Amino acid sequence: MRRPKAFGFDVFGTVVDWRTSIARESAGFLARIGRGDLDAEHFADAWRARYQPAMAKVREGGRDFVILDTLHCEMLVDLLRHHGVDVDALDPALVTDWSHAWHRLAPWPDSVAGLARLRALAPVVTLSNGNVALMIELSRRAGLEWDAILGAEHARAFKPSREVYLSTAAACGVEPNDFCLVAAHHSDLAAARKAGLMTAYIDRPMEYGGASAPDRDQRQDWDYEADSLTALAAQLEVPK
Repeated sequence: MRRPKAFGFDVFGTVVDWRTSIARESAGFLARIGRGDLDAEHFADAWRARYQPAMAKVREGGRDFVILDTLHCEMLVDLLRHHGVDVDALDPALVTDWSHAWHRLAPWPDSVAGLARLRALAPVVTLSNGNVALMIELSRRAGLEWDAILGAEHARAFKPSREVYLSTAAACGVEPNDFCLVAAHHSDLAAARKAGLMTAYIDRPMEYGGASAPDRDQRQDWDYEADSLTALAAQLEVPK
């Protein structure tokens, strides 16, 4: 197997642990609004469950492209109303800060070192649905170093739309078959492969708190498979 000439990374779930971070932040916010009775982990799961349906409206032409920060805030408001919270009575600044919890996600233990090793081999960029401002703050907080922030906002589309993968590779000056998506999600990798990209699967069994991934039925034999970014770097024979 030839080495990729550049890597594009899914971020949520692959590089950072969204569930633990969102549950922790939501527990604090729920207590502040007097709803500490709600389970913070279930709240995090329900927030994330609104992710694909919200993006589908954009992908299917039901609304113009908006950045993920906008969708995260809308999803949060919808979830709070589902639980009977009078969102209009809340301080708008609190709601915005809560929705920006996605800017403050912690990396998996191997992510910083693994990303640095892979970056020594080839350029590494984000290939995420996260918008640029979100990715910048998240990466600075987590100590993640990228060669560029690309993906959805650059393409004005959300994965798994084909143009997101192809525009990211093109921005790096790399042909699709030399550009590798690194992701913990089989559905993302399947769409990337269909667009002609190389694929690297990173197993993150705790992304959903130990529960089975919703896209497990889309598993294929990916070009590379590893249980961490450092293990992927080792497969590619990148020195420590």
